[in-house]
Amino acid sequence: MSQPEQRRIVATAIPGPASTALQEQRSAELAGGLGTTMPVFVERAGGGVVVDVDGNHIIDLASGIAVTSVGAAHPEVVRRITEQAERFTHTCFLVTQYEGFVEVAAALNRLTPGDHAKKTALFTTGSEAVENAVKIARAATGRPAVVVLGHAYHGRTLLTMSMTGKNVPYKDGFGPFAPEVYRVPSPYPFRWPSGPEHAAEEALAALRETVLTQVGAHNVAAIVAEPIQGEGGFIVPPAGYLKAVQELATEHGIVFVADEIQTGFGRTGAMFACEHDGVVPDLVTTAKALAGGMPLAAVTGRAELMDSVAPGGLGGTYAGNPVACAAALGTLEVIERDGLVERAREIEARVRPRLEALQGAGSPVGEVRGRGAMLALELVRPGTTEPAPDIARAIAAHCHREGVLTLVCGTFGNVIRLLPPLVIPMDLLDEAVAVLESAVAAAR
Repeated sequence: MSQPEQRRIVATAIPGPASTALQEQRSAELAGGLGTTMPVFVERAGGGVVVDVDGNHIIDLASGIAVTSVGAAHPEVVRRITEQAERFTHTCFLVTQYEGFVEVAAALNRLTPGDHAKKTALFTTGSEAVENAVKIARAATGRPAVVVLGHAYHGRTLLTMSMTGKNVPYKDGFGPFAPEVYRVPSPYPFRWPSGPEHAAEEALAALRETVLTQVGAHNVAAIVAEPIQGEGGFIVPPAGYLKAVQELATEHGIVFVADEIQTGFGRTGAMFACEHDGVVPDLVTTAKALAGGMPLAAVTGRAELMDSVAPGGLGGTYAGNPVACAAALGTLEVIERDGLVERAREIEARVRPRLEALQGAGSPVGEVRGRGAMLALELVRPGTTEPAPDIARAIAAHCHREGVLTLVCGTFGNVIRLLPPLVIPMDLLDEAVAVLESAVAAAR
């Protein structure tokens, strides 16, 4: 099937009658705990467009939460998936092996930061990757504790949910939580009490106190951090902060884990976001954009750390599924061949000035932040830093009605995040931003 026409078409009210009927069926059949952002049902998607069952062509500024960076049906990815599925869909790599698993690992060993010897283990979801990174760090160090940041999001499993900062909806009612998880303040410049200029220094001081005094460095297996915090609100750490965290970890034999699940593979204008800060992590977790929409995740890191777990200690029935591995090889080829890292920087150069122009007296846009094609607006009561989640929801709803898919995130639910596919046509991106501009204007 060819790519959908790359233009916005609002054929019906959104959601339309067909989606509304399917939504009623969904409500009857699915657990209520499964949320939804935009209540439409998709018929096909590709490039920068999602087409629903009512014929609406919706501009995609979500990429399935940073997953479909090469589009939702890139021909190279589809070709590789089809060829592999015709050969076999599963064997379990831990039972009988296949080349694709090894080829994906080799690509990740090559692409992740640092020229040291590396090894990789493949998994299925981002949560699994983070959880296994902690397992590896604990096995390598013989220590139990894990230190994470405020506003962090690391997943929905017991351990990763415990590591996640936001209570509702990710943690509320699901306790008790995993032990030996310690949280330190995240340097959130826009909200730092003594001002953004003090965020890095004071957050580092709090981290040092927690690691050295409250927990004891000799008890800390890993410090886990997102180079740009995703669900927490696209929070970009101040210059020098991540490097200082890495240095503290190295000084005390602590494994520094970069959670690049949302930021990885060109999204921020570098192949990995930690490269912006000159950081070479001990372990890197990846998922989302790795396999172009297929479920695949990985932990990549220093060979001596990765080999600290005994045979059989890592794995999973579906870990490194062969069809997902084929998709990943296609996705990585497209990202490198088509210069999508540079394309993310072009997207930022085109979009960011228009977003920043939305700020000013009387505007609910308190801050514009992000890197590359990972950009955000934080919405506040004009003239204050008081979070305005209702305004964020209203802006998102306006965009949805007009055929532009946007996502809300942030610890306070007041951040509009933009995650367009890196292959989105620029004229389509311009049109989507124009709709966003009109939504902000309507919210004033």
